[in-house]
Amino acid sequence: MTWNEAIDSFRTYLILEKSLSTNSVEAYLNDIRKLGAYCEQRTPTLNPKEVSYDVLNEYISALKDTGVTPRTQARSISSIKSFFKYLLYDGAIGLNPANSLDAPKIGRTLPSVLSVEEIEAMINAVDLTKQEGQRNKAILETLYSCGLRVSELVNLKLSQINFRTGYIKIEGKGNKERIVPLGAKAKDEIRCYLKKDRDKMKKARGFEDILFLNKMGKSLSRVMIFNIIKETALRAGLNKVVSPHTFRHSFASHLVNGGADIRTVQDMLGHESILTTEIYTHLDNSYLRDTITNFHPRAKKSRK
Repeated sequence: MTWNEAIDSFRTYLILEKSLSTNSVEAYLNDIRKLGAYCEQRTPTLNPKEVSYDVLNEYISALKDTGVTPRTQARSISSIKSFFKYLLYDGAIGLNPANSLDAPKIGRTLPSVLSVEEIEAMINAVDLTKQEGQRNKAILETLYSCGLRVSELVNLKLSQINFRTGYIKIEGKGNKERIVPLGAKAKDEIRCYLKKDRDKMKKARGFEDILFLNKMGKSLSRVMIFNIIKETALRAGLNKVVSPHTFRHSFASHLVNGGADIRTVQDMLGHESILTTEIYTHLDNSYLRDTITNFHPRAKKSRK
């Protein structure tokens, strides 16, 4: 089995069995391609079946020497573990050489969060005299109202919005669907955008159902969303870095601070693990401990 053969097989597994997004699949494959290039340079005949723990450890050490961050190291190790776990599952190898690899410890880093006043300042700073002004205002309201990832926003379809019930259906990571309430202000701004701009636009073929469109009638890119937010933050006079993820983080933080149940927030964000939600919402482990204490039958105090 050559590296190219193993990587192609791994790609099929990630797409068909793991249902990962295109970006996630490419991230995994890029990490494995780098490993393969290292192994072939070290020993030209070294194929995936012959890779040992020592070789992997050497590679991680070499990766560290290039100055990559601990987070990048951890991601590479995660990809390598997934790759060899797949090869073991597929019967291509008898032992997994990546089992004992240790990822570097990464501190919890949180993106900045906007206050309610800063969110309002940004929305009010949108220049409605521009042709794309109403669209941009609807974008900000939707990001804050629903806590969407930027990839979910640019792919949001008009058919996924139920204006009558006030819910939208989101297709998140791994093609997993979730239902998120659409706030009244976001609903109003989207309707205004539809009536004022989108309904009058010529849509490019294949983009007729995409909600937010550019001047060519096609979907917006992720970079365009970042630029819209960056420019609006400057107009609002905010002296901080603001991204689409800042809106997602603010959405979750404001909900939890207002008393929302963390499990509900987890569902709306589309997180598989509640630990991820706990990080996003600035909660400490005492909340999780109290949840176990209050609701798990084996964690309640003895009555004796």
